[in-house]
Amino acid sequence: MTTIAVVRKNGFAVIVADTMTKWGSGKETAEYVANHQKTFKIDDTVLAITGNTTFKAMMTDYFSRPKIEKKFDSVNAIFKTWHRMHTVLKEEYFLNATVGADDPVESTRVDVLLANKHGIFGVAAHRTVQEFTKYYAFGSGADYAMGAMFALYSDKNRDAEEIAKIAVAAAAEFNDGTGLPVTSHRFKLTS
Repeated sequence: MTTIAVVRKNGFAVIVADTMTKWGSGKETAEYVANHQKTFKIDDTVLAITGNTTFKAMMTDYFSRPKIEKKFDSVNAIFKTWHRMHTVLKEEYFLNATVGADDPVESTRVDVLLANKHGIFGVAAHRTVQEFTKYYAFGSGADYAMGAMFALYSDKNRDAEEIAKIAVAAAAEFNDGTGLPVTSHRFKLTS
């Protein structure tokens, strides 16, 4: 349960995530959990995750290995990076990749948004990688966040960071799996 959002506007890319974790009906807010961030930095890229909080620990550990080849500058590079990681998650971290018999490929069981100087990207659970031109959101409050971004994006007085923060705040207002405060990271785009 979470809401994460990315926005690209006027030469900047922003990634924002809520900070609440939910286990059943219990809420674990940033006030009580020191490691509440759903974002983490890998070189010049910030990733935000949805799904089980264990994935943040697994991915942080995996990407901290010195010989891991990781590139986040294009859809193809991210796909290759994710494909290699998926194999290791299964073999070394015991990822249960089985979801349904109708799934075309194994699931990594986590949706991730990425932002860096190259743009804003998303990786869905089945390793579909997309580059977004304006904005996107994942998580239990994504519908609220997408609606807020749709309503605000064309406002010339609002920048990428303000739009993304309002989007996650809207999700926190209406979705019981999303909670404030948010974490935010901003990048100047190179193209």
